[in-house]
Amino acid sequence: MTDLYLRGLGFAPTDETSQARRPSFSQAWRYQHQRVAQDGARLFIEHPLGIDCCRLSAVVAPLAAQDVFATLPLHDKAALETAIAAYYAAHGGVGPLAPRPQPSTYRPYRRQE
Repeated sequence: MTDLYLRGLGFAPTDETSQARRPSFSQAWRYQHQRVAQDGARLFIEHPLGIDCCRLSAVVAPLAAQDVFATLPLHDKAALETAIAAYYAAHGGVGPLAPRPQPSTYRPYRRQE
């Protein structure tokens, strides 16, 4: 999977700040779908470091197995698209655009004017 492919499916990196560097896709990464489900649930996809799979979840960093909606092979695009459709079907359908996270502007080491 590539950044361009995931963006084409409606995902965006969870860290969009200018300091966020895009890791190579052989490293860990995490994206959030730009639309929430009808019931307000958000969809995240991540690739944990050192594991040849990606996980779909409603939480940013799932630690418990029940938080993971689907675990898919890393390069199975058809299974990913099917899992996304199943996620939204289970949550009442695709809803509005998710509000964009606002990065913190507080910088204690810089003088604010």
